[in-house]
Amino acid sequence: MRRLLNAIYASTAAMAALCMCGLLFMVLLSVLSRQLHVHVPGTDAYAGYLMAGAGFLALAHTLKRGEHIRVTLVLGLFKGSARRGMEVFSLSLASLLACLFAFYSCRLVWQSIEFHDISTGNDATPLWIPQLAMALGTVIFALAFVDELVLEIRGQRTALESGEMLRNE
Repeated sequence: MRRLLNAIYASTAAMAALCMCGLLFMVLLSVLSRQLHVHVPGTDAYAGYLMAGAGFLALAHTLKRGEHIRVTLVLGLFKGSARRGMEVFSLSLASLLACLFAFYSCRLVWQSIEFHDISTGNDATPLWIPQLAMALGTVIFALAFVDELVLEIRGQRTALESGEMLRNE
């Protein structure tokens, strides 16, 4: 099960990387098309869709790597079982919020399909297509938080520390 979950997190990170490459392509296409006086419709919109997709698809992988910003000021006041209880409480609350976020993201995709929502730009993209990346990203993000919660409850969670504080200038 652990290998499957890690593969899911890694695959969404790979999809996020592909979105970043697509974003780069859209920006370069936009710049080149302006230089050549050729109009390529929708490049700005697609760049925005790809940027959002990259951000949402990378959420779970970033969480599992310990790279999310985490305020530990209150947690630092507790030791032992009290700290563990606060961790379980924090992860439970985060899991609930992530599940709600995932539910409403999936609901948005469903409503866009039902109402045939399209973008207002001249490319007229069905909005459920770019929203799908957001929904998938939030579902996997919720799964990652529930995974962290289960690991904490079972006593198997290793708190990854980001090296960000080590890179002060």
